[in-house]
Amino acid sequence: MKKTVVLTFKETTWDKPIVYKLIKDFDLVFNILKAEISPNKEGLLVLEITGSEEAFNDGINYLKRFDIAITSIEKEVTRIEKKCLHCGLCTATCPTKALYVNRETMEVIFDVSKCIACDACIKICPPRAMKVGFRN
Repeated sequence: MKKTVVLTFKETTWDKPIVYKLIKDFDLVFNILKAEISPNKEGLLVLEITGSEEAFNDGINYLKRFDIAITSIEKEVTRIEKKCLHCGLCTATCPTKALYVNRETMEVIFDVSKCIACDACIKICPPRAMKVGFRN
């Protein structure tokens, strides 16, 4: 199974090698989609985790022991190509740079693999070309 989750670390856990144990102790593989630490030493980590359902659940329970907030991303953002005006407003709000302007064509490119479904682009898109749905 493969799931995308957002982990939010508090000031007391941001500098600990907690996520490392997902590989070592739970045999889970993860791909880091986004990572940031705020000036207040709070951390945000978006991971795509792959492994057995049992290992995934055990790993999530392990993370919860450290008071890490865990949010599963079950939704996905898509773009209705015919509606997109390529105005670029969405690129300024996209935290992962999943939306960016191709400088040669001046078209807005949507790299779905970088999208964390934060909905920022949906709120700002004038022609409502971006939409959210739920993964099957």
